[in-house]
Amino acid sequence: MAMTMTQKILAAHAGLPEVHAGELIMAKLDLVLGNDITTPVAIGEFPKFGRTKVFDKSKIALVPDHFAPNKDIKAAQQCACMRSFARAQRIENYFEVGHDCGIEHALLPEKGLVTAGDCIIGADSHTCTYGALGAFSTGVGSTDMAAGMAAGETWFKVPSAIRVELTGKPGKWVSGKDIILHLIGLIGVDGARYQSLEFAGPGIRRLTMADRFTIANMAIEAGAKNGIFPVDQPCLDYLKAHGAKEPRIYAADRDAVYERTVRIDLSTLKPTVAFPHLPENTRPIDRVGRVAIDQVVIGSCTNGRIEDLRIAAKVMKGRKAAPGVRCIVIPATQRIYLQAMEEGLLRQFVEAGCVVSTPTCGPCLGGYMGILAKGERCVATTNRNFVGRMGHVESEIYLASPAVAAASAVVGRLAGPDALARRPARRAARKSSHK
Repeated sequence: MAMTMTQKILAAHAGLPEVHAGELIMAKLDLVLGNDITTPVAIGEFPKFGRTKVFDKSKIALVPDHFAPNKDIKAAQQCACMRSFARAQRIENYFEVGHDCGIEHALLPEKGLVTAGDCIIGADSHTCTYGALGAFSTGVGSTDMAAGMAAGETWFKVPSAIRVELTGKPGKWVSGKDIILHLIGLIGVDGARYQSLEFAGPGIRRLTMADRFTIANMAIEAGAKNGIFPVDQPCLDYLKAHGAKEPRIYAADRDAVYERTVRIDLSTLKPTVAFPHLPENTRPIDRVGRVAIDQVVIGSCTNGRIEDLRIAAKVMKGRKAAPGVRCIVIPATQRIYLQAMEEGLLRQFVEAGCVVSTPTCGPCLGGYMGILAKGERCVATTNRNFVGRMGHVESEIYLASPAVAAASAVVGRLAGPDALARRPARRAARKSSHK
């Protein structure tokens, strides 16, 4: 029987020659992930499975990133619970604040904990990020996380698939964020419900690994069980550079069955924005109108990588955030923070009137470091813009790429980088006046 890429990975981990959509299977796990919100609940459930030790201390990853550094007493208690469990179980992959810390879905690939062909669950919905590396990865609840930590396996209903065929070359300022927002705008937030989004086509060659991480990360925003990319040379180069385990490469059969095929010509896309209050409410940048803003957030597991910071810094270089606009920049990991420092990006942000935070999820889920008041609007490179997601239920979030977010911070309203064409950087202006 012909299988998709996801189905082949699941079949291998279930010890079966083949699986088909809708089948219930038990599959062995290569990694189980939890954070400071979901792990304490899983720890409470863990004893109910009759185990005193996790199945493999090297295959559990615990990352305090949502409310860490601790924002209040409750957050401190949650992190203390996870920290104590990690020590008692001798968890090898526990990442303390300040010690190689970061936002989980940027941190794990960076640390080489994910490789092609893996089967991964995480008690966080954006665990689907690792599909960029050719892994099957998906979000689960805390009880399923507890079961995974105890048994090293869990059950899945094998998903059917949607083939997303990418062609063409993205234009200037078009990134992975624009591509996934465009796709969600096409099929809707439930358009891939419990299906695998399987990306294919010659357009993939035009995407950086950062683009792929962003796209896979937001597969869940289309309702998908997972998103996954084929394993090509850029993927293999990334895995090698980060010291990942030997990859196990699976490819979809030529006659694999898909529910449908969605074709996207990347050359036709423009920078894209998702208006409140759903990621499917998308518009190209030339149709956004005049939307005044109060805040910009550049960061998160979706767009806090060094490539994202470079793009934002390039747009803002020699410019200032508009009066009255708060711009918050959050590197996704300590390593990215240091690299941004060494490249001078952090200085550019501070000189532009931004604040730079330690790695944290922070404002993305309405935690801290940028909560919105009633009536405020924010352009964010995060992944969700639901009602009340970043603060007051009468605030608004506009999802966009780092390029659009940075340009919006400068202009003071929702705008793309091309809007800065008549706003020369300060250095250029001084040079002209000197003449």
